[in-house]
Amino acid sequence: MGWENVLSVGEGGLDVWLLPPPASPRDVPIGELDEQERRRAEAYLKPQDQRMYAAAHVGLRRVLAVYTGVAPHLLSIAGERYDGEGGRNGRPRVLGVPGAPQFSLSHSHGLALVAVAESRIGADVQRLPSTETAEACLPALHPAEREELGRLPVPERTVAFGRLWTRKEAYLKGLGTGLARGAHLDYLGEYGAGERPAGWVVGNLPLCESHVAAVAILGSGRRRVVVRAVPDTLLYAREAADRIAGVEPGLQTVLRDHADPRERPRSSRAA
Repeated sequence: MGWENVLSVGEGGLDVWLLPPPASPRDVPIGELDEQERRRAEAYLKPQDQRMYAAAHVGLRRVLAVYTGVAPHLLSIAGERYDGEGGRNGRPRVLGVPGAPQFSLSHSHGLALVAVAESRIGADVQRLPSTETAEACLPALHPAEREELGRLPVPERTVAFGRLWTRKEAYLKGLGTGLARGAHLDYLGEYGAGERPAGWVVGNLPLCESHVAAVAILGSGRRRVVVRAVPDTLLYAREAADRIAGVEPGLQTVLRDHADPRERPRSSRAA
């Protein structure tokens, strides 16, 4: 590999990479994926879903190459175990590279998100749900979450549900259980009607109008977040890792710890 300055995540920090789909399916270098990833891509029924999965995982490998100095196709990523029927469990991790960062990948409807940190991390991105989807999923939530959402007008409730669901999935991915752990078991609401899981900082990220996203990182206190949006002309170019390494940080924000009462949003409940 040609790049000299391998990136590192600052202590307690969190890097988020927003990755676009390729302009053409021919731009996705399938050869960089391992056999397990290719099998998982083929398990999707729709060609566009196959392409999105493959592109997201190529993007993940290229981002991780920036932090490890290892060529994308040489990275060994394990923990995301394929069971032959499209199922998976466990948290993916980089093998054989001392000091490799923790990471989490999520993709939805044309957008992939990679979160990179020193600590255990989970991330989720979703297209903003429809009103029908939000209403149908409400019974699966924690009782305090249902109560909070039930106080909102329907349009606001749909957006709030999308933000809540990404927080929940990010946390469950951080744990490594995914939705195998019931969505009703953990409170990830906004207003403190319940207590969020101890030892995790969970919050939403500012994003475009069409998608919502969240990250969950093991630990406590405020966490600095740096977001980089990678153009497709760089992500799928030759020597992509060299080019990605030079992408300037864009949005910078702070992930706040709701375990600290000073960081909790004020409740909108009427007195």
